[in-house]
Amino acid sequence: MDKRYQVFVSSTFQDLEEERQEVMHALLELDCIPSGMELFPAANESQWNLIKKVIDDSDYYLLILGGRYGSIGPDGLSYTEMEYRYALSIEKPIIAFLHREPGKIVASKSEATDAGKQKLADFRTLVESRLCKMWETPQELGSVVSRSLVQLIKSSPAIGWVRANETDRDAAKELLQLRKRVEDLQAELDRTRTSAPKGAENLAQGDEAHSVRFSFSGRKPGQYVPSTSWTAGSSMTWNELFSVVAPLMIHEAKEPALKTALDAKVRERNYDRLSREKQLADLELSNFSIQAEDFQTIKVQLRALGLITKSEKTRSVKDSGTYWTLTPYGDEVMTRLRAIRKHEDNTAGEDLLASDEI
Repeated sequence: MDKRYQVFVSSTFQDLEEERQEVMHALLELDCIPSGMELFPAANESQWNLIKKVIDDSDYYLLILGGRYGSIGPDGLSYTEMEYRYALSIEKPIIAFLHREPGKIVASKSEATDAGKQKLADFRTLVESRLCKMWETPQELGSVVSRSLVQLIKSSPAIGWVRANETDRDAAKELLQLRKRVEDLQAELDRTRTSAPKGAENLAQGDEAHSVRFSFSGRKPGQYVPSTSWTAGSSMTWNELFSVVAPLMIHEAKEPALKTALDAKVRERNYDRLSREKQLADLELSNFSIQAEDFQTIKVQLRALGLITKSEKTRSVKDSGTYWTLTPYGDEVMTRLRAIRKHEDNTAGEDLLASDEI
């Protein structure tokens, strides 16, 4: 992008008119935009506010100091010094150019009074405490300004000004890049909806069996003696385990609700089998509960498979519960596992209806 920098040129005027012309030419050759006191009306309060605004809008501040201190403002300082001090106060990048031998400047371009000479000397001392360059002739000043400003731009890059058409072109280019990025992210999101996360292929999943340990209680019917606790195990596939809890998390579900659903599934899968065991045959079985460690293992495994994730929904401070929800991929897997597929024909239903009529 082609930038142009605005440079505020501060100096006394009539005594440095030729020098200012050399500086203006040097700035224009560097594609800079010069601004300065000749652009403003006679000195008054509104003028000073305007000067400060132009300094604010400029990228760099350039001071030329010769043999005159300049016209005095209401605070007893020259407008040139006021401009310099203001540029210092707003930390504007500054470079100053001082006459090498002010004593050799002709009387018509020098301070006539002792008070003026003292103010100029004090101002010069202030300026010499910071970055400054020396000059003696207008031609030398133009040359040193060119070299010095190039170095200042490199060391203190500024915002600069850009043509509106270039801004539009760069904005259009950036918009195309952002649009491409959005398309890439959307494609990546679509992939996550139909595929497991990277590395999940090395984890147990799908129709692979997993042994779930659980406890339950048994007591004789009609007796109110303390029930006896038992432990057992049941083999279930990861698809079965996920199918049990997935519908609860279509929006989100508290962790205890997931465990309750798994406890109910364990009871459904094992009640009849356990009731046939000799030592349990005459007992009422209840309180089926997956062991805490196994429940945590199931939860971690489903999370590692990219099927569930913690809900990030905002809640009240009093609600300290843990909520879980399906990932986009988990929603896809749940749909494949739980949705009812269309049958090729309805012969089974027709046979049942015929049997009922008989």
